[in-house]
Amino acid sequence: MAMLFCSCADNYKRVGDEAIKKIFPSGIAEDFTLTYTETDRENNEDGEYPSRIISVLKSPISNDFDHLSFPYRTFPEGLKVEFFDDKGMKSTVTADFGIIYSQTNLIDLRGNVVIKTDDGKMLESHQIYWDRKNDWIFTQEKFKYTNPEEGTVMDGEGMDFNRSFSFLHANRTYGIMSIKEKKDD
Repeated sequence: MAMLFCSCADNYKRVGDEAIKKIFPSGIAEDFTLTYTETDRENNEDGEYPSRIISVLKSPISNDFDHLSFPYRTFPEGLKVEFFDDKGMKSTVTADFGIIYSQTNLIDLRGNVVIKTDDGKMLESHQIYWDRKNDWIFTQEKFKYTNPEEGTVMDGEGMDFNRSFSFLHANRTYGIMSIKEKKDD
């Protein structure tokens, strides 16, 4: 009888997809909304500290993997983020999928990524990374950048820029660009 139980051990070595450990989120949120605020810590006479909204992130689903050794949060059904500057002007970012890496402050946006600023500038790409710590955005994918102020439509591959689009560095560009000349009076 003892030999029968010993011979039933599973000695099969797992390979391929079977060997991958399944990872489950520690939490799942539906109709997820996260509002980031900033508080002005200067002393006020009333003792109150006014705050303002910095950004609002919305997503149908948010999966929280903060229990892992390298924590992150995913947005498998897409996301929309609205950013507000000091003057209340709004910029919007949308994507089909997103990951926020907690330790590195890096955000990975994928699939139909669109960034629109309040003044009409727009960047479209398949994938964009945003370094929150340095407030720097970059991609190595193909992109399309539209600037209605200058009448510019630029296509290219690989770009890095700041969030306000006041500094752009494109690796390879092609498209329609107009150059405004200053007239001497």
